Amino acid sequence: MSTALAAMPPSAHSAGTRGASDAAVRLQGLTKVFPARRTWSEMIRHPWKGGHTPALREVTCDIRRGEFFGLLGPNGAGKTTLFKILATLITPDEGTATVGGFDIRRDAPSVRRILTPVIGDERSLQWRLSARENLRLFAVLYDVPSDVARERINELLDLVGLADAGEKLVGAFSSGMKQRLLIARALISEPAVLLLDEPTRSLDPLSARSLRTFLREEICERRGCTVLLATHNTEEAFELCDRVAILDRGRLLAAGPTAELVRDFGDMRYRVWTKTPEHPVFGALVADVACGPLVQTPGEDGWTQIEFELAEGMQRAAQVLDLLVSQGAVIARFELAPLSLADLIRRVVERKAVAHRA
Repeated sequence: MSTALAAMPPSAHSAGTRGASDAAVRLQGLTKVFPARRTWSEMIRHPWKGGHTPALREVTCDIRRGEFFGLLGPNGAGKTTLFKILATLITPDEGTATVGGFDIRRDAPSVRRILTPVIGDERSLQWRLSARENLRLFAVLYDVPSDVARERINELLDLVGLADAGEKLVGAFSSGMKQRLLIARALISEPAVLLLDEPTRSLDPLSARSLRTFLREEICERRGCTVLLATHNTEEAFELCDRVAILDRGRLLAAGPTAELVRDFGDMRYRVWTKTPEHPVFGALVADVACGPLVQTPGEDGWTQIEFELAEGMQRAAQVLDLLVSQGAVIARFELAPLSLADLIRRVVERKAVAHRA
């Protein structure tokens, strides 16, 4: 039995083994529409004029047990709405979803026993209590026996690296420590599925990287939890996740293994740092290798950053670099440019449009 399945309450085991699928979470045609927001002046001028905003549109996807799955999309893509549906906080207008074999409508109490959302808001912690007291409070709310709770709290504080800060008031914690305590709190009930909504958004780069490593190695790989991560950070999604789904304006644009998405949509844009941006080789570069328009950005100390798209892989990139150097261009760096979320969505949409026309 997998660790993730073992973490389920006894009643969850039977549900998990009834179906042939190994999906921890199954989404089928999920659709959710909210009333459109209107200003006071709009309501006064047109009191009977309604309007609706679709948050999710027929989202269908499976998340496997023990998988680190990313939901990648901009603000307003529908990520938080999807998480609220899975956490049984709201119900979909159409479609179904199951967690560990339990339907979110018919078996909501069972879903809440095996799935826990990690609320990224630090204000949800009791700042005037210690870390240990915060965990003890939630152990009582989850009806964890006191003797079990003591042992579990000690284990969790050690797991998230807060063993030496257990008696410290949470109000004195750094943002990184509070994020780790939020995760420890979510693990009190030993859930099989964790929902993480932008857990690193308030952290500095070093703390964010440390937390990502912790989530991947400790929570997913060692404890066997199924983790759903909602983010608009492509680096975070590609670094952490086994598979990624791309949401935009409520629609699921693409889903697949992270390596495939990076290969299909990521290795296209390169960045060169040069002191000779007017060298004729850059003009010849566009004509010879059809790499598209060059985008120049002046930098410091006379260096200019030039970006261009190159869709033929590393071998072609090596040829381009050799051409630049052999023709006498002064090159300091030649590297893959980070793929922004906007670029990723644009490429997915363009690929779908080409496939549709074909």
